[in-house]
Amino acid sequence: MKTTFKAVTEAKDGLTISCQARDFEYTLDEPKELGGNDMGMNPVESILCSLGACKSIVVKAFARAHKIKINSVRIELEGVLDPDGFLGKNPDAKIGFSEIKTHFFIDADNTAEEITRYIDFVERNCPVQDTIVNAPDFKTEITLIDEELEKAV
Repeated sequence: MKTTFKAVTEAKDGLTISCQARDFEYTLDEPKELGGNDMGMNPVESILCSLGACKSIVVKAFARAHKIKINSVRIELEGVLDPDGFLGKNPDAKIGFSEIKTHFFIDADNTAEEITRYIDFVERNCPVQDTIVNAPDFKTEITLIDEELEKAV
C-alpha cells in the first residue's frame, strides 16, 4: 500500500519560509549574507539534515534484524554546491549539489566487516537517498489567486 506524505511551505518576510507537515512546523531561511533573515537553516542544509536523519532511522530501525548492536550513531554530511549555477553566473555549473559525502560514526558491538555490510544495506534502503539518486516524476500545478476575491473572503 502506497502512502502519500504532504507538506506546505509559505513565504514570509524576505526569504524566510514557514514549513508545515502534519502538526509540525519549522522555519527555513538564508543567511543574511545571502539576503535572508537567518531565522533557520537554508533548504540545502535542510536536505542534508533530512538525508542524515533518514539514514540514522534506517540504521536504528533495521539493526536488530541484521544482528547489529548499535550503541550510538552520528552522521556528518557535506554537500558541494556551486552558487554560480543557482545565481545564473555560470550556465555550465550544476544548480544543486554536485557531490554529497556521508561520514558515519558508529559505536556497535560488531566487527568492522559486519558494520560495513550493514551500512551498505542502509545506503541502499534510505528513502531520502533513493529519492535523490533516482529522482521521482515531478508534476507542477499553478493556481493564480485573484487578490480581489481573496480580500472579499
